[in-house]
Amino acid sequence: MLETIERLTKPRPAWTVLWLHGLGADGHDFAPLVPELVLPGWPGIRFVFPHAPVRAVTINGGARMRAWYDISHLSLDQRADETGMRESMREVDALIARERDRGVPPQRVILAGFSQGGAVALAAGLRREAALAGIVSLSSYLPMAEQTRTEITAAGRTTPVFQAHGTQDPVVPLAFGQRSRVAMEALGVPVQWRQYPMGHSVHPDEVRDLRDWMTERFSST
Repeated sequence: MLETIERLTKPRPAWTVLWLHGLGADGHDFAPLVPELVLPGWPGIRFVFPHAPVRAVTINGGARMRAWYDISHLSLDQRADETGMRESMREVDALIARERDRGVPPQRVILAGFSQGGAVALAAGLRREAALAGIVSLSSYLPMAEQTRTEITAAGRTTPVFQAHGTQDPVVPLAFGQRSRVAMEALGVPVQWRQYPMGHSVHPDEVRDLRDWMTERFSST
């Protein structure tokens, strides 16, 4: 089981938000966002921020850092190391199973991620047999798109996705996000797309829109 940090908004949380960080960061990266994101009327939530394993990353000269998978190519189709990706998907499934054991079923789990974490969130969430409440993919893309066409589940096709991207993103180009959106919509996935005038970061309007989307999830389950 991956090491995690947790933030509870109320005792005995009824929901979980499992949030995956980006390349080279760790679970502390998005924890400070919790007070800004959470509304007083929301149900109790356990925010879980796991630390990715430390591994060598080819495009960074083989330097070792926290990463959900290796990156050896910059092209969209070859960007994600499939072996590392599938290992991370299994780790995510294990964390979701732990939430079930702690009293939060998958239908009250939102799987979120930024950049690399967003890619893993999409890959894992769309392949789930037990549907999640939603998937959040920020400044990211759909990895292993060809495999997703055959591996997506009935539950994955109906899982709402919030996908957001910066128009000036130099790390994960806007076109990667747009192509991923088209690919998911072609599979029947309900995607709410938003783009903002920013680079590879988080925009205040993005937080507001994500808050609105999450409010809908909490009220629909």
